[in-house]
Amino acid sequence: MSGGHGHADHGGNKRVALLISVLALVLAFAETLGKSAQTAALSYNIEASNLWAFYQSKTIRRTTLRVAAEQLALLADNPKAREQISDWKKTAERYQNEPDTGEGRDQLEARAKAAEKKRDLAQAAYHHYETSSAAVQIAIVLASASIITAMPALVWAAGTLGLLGVAFCVIGFWFPASVHLF
Repeated sequence: MSGGHGHADHGGNKRVALLISVLALVLAFAETLGKSAQTAALSYNIEASNLWAFYQSKTIRRTTLRVAAEQLALLADNPKAREQISDWKKTAERYQNEPDTGEGRDQLEARAKAAEKKRDLAQAAYHHYETSSAAVQIAIVLASASIITAMPALVWAAGTLGLLGVAFCVIGFWFPASVHLF
């Protein structure tokens, strides 16, 4: 009779070991995807910062040219001054909108906002992967403890947390902006 009981434990332990293996696989995905999302968020943050700095430099140059044109208009009224004023005003307007190069203030602002949006999505995904990782790590601990304690409730809790971990991995990969935890 005890041989049958030992055999059942052995089969149960195999199922728990399989559960732990699956949980470890999910953990590997969550950690890898989380690190990738974190790196992407940092890259997009740097890109957005660089674009906003470029935007600011264009604003400063544009303002300087506009002030210089206005100042020259007040000080001198001759054809050469009017020509210089016209050139400066054209340059100042070009700084505002340069569709050919994508480096006008209008284009820089749009690019910076797009980079910020990508950063925010990557950061949201990262948080979901971190939540997934935590749930799966706890699930692995509970599943391991169930082998020692022979408590089926721990296996069920591990399975539930594992499913939660998978759910957060899926959310992070396909729907990072749909659930807001942080």
